[in-house]
Amino acid sequence: MSASRSEITDELDAGGPEPGPHGADLLAALLDGMDAALCAFDAGGVVTHWNREAERILGWSAQEAVGRRGFDGWAVRSADADEVQARLMGAMSVPGRQVHEFALLRKDGGRVLVRTQSARVLGADGKPAGVYCAFSEVHAQIDLERSIALSEALFDDASWGVVLVDVDLRPAVVNGEAARALGAGRSSALGRPLGELLEQGVEELEGALHHVLAEGAPRGLMDLWVVVATADGQPQRRCWRSGFLRLASPLAEEPVPLGVGWLFHDVTDVKLAEQEADRLRFRSSQLHRAGRAASECEDPMEAATAYLDFALAGFADHVLLDVADAGGERLVRAAASPAGAPGPCAGSPSGGLPVRYLPGHPVFQAMDRVGSVRASCGARGTPADWADQRQWPRDAAHALCTVLRCRGRTLGVVTFLRGAARPAFERPDAVYAESVAVLAAAALDLTQATGN
Repeated sequence: MSASRSEITDELDAGGPEPGPHGADLLAALLDGMDAALCAFDAGGVVTHWNREAERILGWSAQEAVGRRGFDGWAVRSADADEVQARLMGAMSVPGRQVHEFALLRKDGGRVLVRTQSARVLGADGKPAGVYCAFSEVHAQIDLERSIALSEALFDDASWGVVLVDVDLRPAVVNGEAARALGAGRSSALGRPLGELLEQGVEELEGALHHVLAEGAPRGLMDLWVVVATADGQPQRRCWRSGFLRLASPLAEEPVPLGVGWLFHDVTDVKLAEQEADRLRFRSSQLHRAGRAASECEDPMEAATAYLDFALAGFADHVLLDVADAGGERLVRAAASPAGAPGPCAGSPSGGLPVRYLPGHPVFQAMDRVGSVRASCGARGTPADWADQRQWPRDAAHALCTVLRCRGRTLGVVTFLRGAARPAFERPDAVYAESVAVLAAAALDLTQATGN
């Protein structure tokens, strides 16, 4: 088109000479390489451009389409032609793009619903000289819009954390939920090594990302335990149920990895509840087994140590049994598990000599409170010095002292000890220790009553 040969633009001061032969070839190559179908009309409604994507969708070649006036009789039904032409050419009178949906005809007679975006073309004099129209099949456009909408929803409103990790294993995009979980801002987390965002669990996470990039996403979800530093500097241990997707470019001839989509959800409370339920079932089973074993013991003291032996499994590394002497003024070591090596709780090799605990010792605190006392080495000093001062095995770092009571009397104290590799005792541990102490105290009371 005289005007159609002008550059396609919507700028008022645009214009310029016609493209030369090389420019025309370049323009044709650009039009044919577009993913969207494109056609153009001059001011009279004659088709001046028709690219390969338009040919693919409708079946009409450029030779068949260029030079026709409008779509009447070939690309639309005659009954719809006037309306379609009016709406397309109406873009000449307004700036910007106009969006419409039309039912067009294929060369084979079939119909296809397309979504069009049309805009005016200005000539060298700045006056409307025609219209260009880009169109695609509606279902393809809807699929694209749906994909874009899903992406935006994931990164704005999703209750799951979503992180796009590039091939260098650095976050490229982070949604709000993920930023909160990582203790960082959506922008401050970008491009940083994962080791700067997580204090523990980085190896497992990076291992999963390596697997996804090399082999593809695993079939199911996986639970990752991590430690995240919070704003107040206190680390938090969290469990994130994670899924992974390998991202590849759809534009390359062969799949080119763009990174990994990592989706995760915090299930810490659920996992802790499951662990607590498993722990309670195990401890209940241990108490049941201990009761059956103690019932077969002829010696009540042997029955008391049987309860302590069964309690040690999965609970503590050592146990000490200190009982009050006849006057109730001193504690003597009645039994203990061997220090430095595994083995059953047995009678003390000291022959029942008094233990020389200093005033304020956790054992005495437990007797004064008639309950349980928890103690830990803490950050000051070494576990060995801390344990030596309290007359405990040198590898002890955490202690739980529980008083032995039966028939309104204090019979002694049982002390459970853990090494530095184990966590400190917590309140549920004290409850379990008290349950064990009740059974052991009943056996000790029988020992005193029988004089054994």
